Amino acid sequence: MAPTSHATHDPLLEWRTEFPTVESTLHFISHSLGAMPRSVEEALRRYAHQWKARGIRVWDEGWAALPIEVGDVLGRIIGAAPGSVTMLENCTSAQNVALSAIDFTAPRNRLVCSGEDFPSELYLYEGLARRGVEVVRVPAHDGHEIVEDDIVAAIDARTAVVAISLVLFRTAQILDITRIVERARAVGALTLIDAYQAVGTLPLDVEAMGIDFLTGGSVKWLCGGPGAGYLYVNPSLAPTLKPAVTGWMAHEHPFDFDSGPMQWHAGARRFWVGTPGVASFTVAREGYEIVARIGTAAIRAKSLRQTERMLARADEYGFRVVSPRASERRGGTVVLDVPNADRVCAALLAQDVLLDFRPGVGLRLAPHFYTRDDEVDLVMKRVRDEAAKVKH
Repeated sequence: MAPTSHATHDPLLEWRTEFPTVESTLHFISHSLGAMPRSVEEALRRYAHQWKARGIRVWDEGWAALPIEVGDVLGRIIGAAPGSVTMLENCTSAQNVALSAIDFTAPRNRLVCSGEDFPSELYLYEGLARRGVEVVRVPAHDGHEIVEDDIVAAIDARTAVVAISLVLFRTAQILDITRIVERARAVGALTLIDAYQAVGTLPLDVEAMGIDFLTGGSVKWLCGGPGAGYLYVNPSLAPTLKPAVTGWMAHEHPFDFDSGPMQWHAGARRFWVGTPGVASFTVAREGYEIVARIGTAAIRAKSLRQTERMLARADEYGFRVVSPRASERRGGTVVLDVPNADRVCAALLAQDVLLDFRPGVGLRLAPHFYTRDDEVDLVMKRVRDEAAKVKH
């Protein structure tokens, strides 16, 4: 791949030509929808050709193995052993499968989460509450901040699982998961980590962190598009679990079409459900491969440099910063409390400046490995200028 003219100063920009969208927009939305890799179009053409030309035979010629292969690429990014990552439809589905394998029999029937976890997961936990699970939702402090001491204090001998976000979606606050995992393990509870806003922009090692379950999806930093979530299960725990949310592909011998009782697969298919989403997994693989090749350490170093630059501009322009200022506490997103943020966001989107707005916190903007430094300065000026227009 030929380097761009900026490669001398920033080697990650060698990958910029693989993402056509970033040349026609100011793309600061990777925390919500990562740019599409150029190779996706060819991957989809190949998928369609295989389906058309090979018909039913294509399952034995690649489709059946694809979810495991894609899961293993993701495993390289998060430090997971081969066969320990299951590809599913989305993050909520992945959490549903994991939670269905947990015994919530009283008195150990508590699920500890936070008020700042993503709503989709919170709705899922509400459903568990109707089935006798006691959901303990730890509230945020001012500014949507979650304090780890509050989470740790909520974990006791009645806790079956701690379901918590590694990076909070509203503010990009990074939680100290190590403390939470240690406390959970001390009382015999499991940990279920939503890493959607982390994987692809933060270095992770799930084995070193001692995490039991980790979930996320492909839409954001992984540049893998919608329809592909993932579930990591600690290999030492997996053989003991019998998920109730399951399906025929999780059976030890799915093509025996056995009517039951269920016999869960001993290996990588144990947490599958029904027929896999081959098209969406095909797409996701393209983004995963790029992130795996670059490495999240390099991505994180660039992210910190560029988000620090954004914070400096925010101070210069008088914007209140909602995301944490400390680099070790901030994910890949900068959140700005800009007056009339919803209107500013809509106006900028109409001008091909890609960012988003969340009620209660303001504008969210995120550079990624394909972002140039001059674009960081430019997007902050565009926000400043549009905020001034809307104000008047």
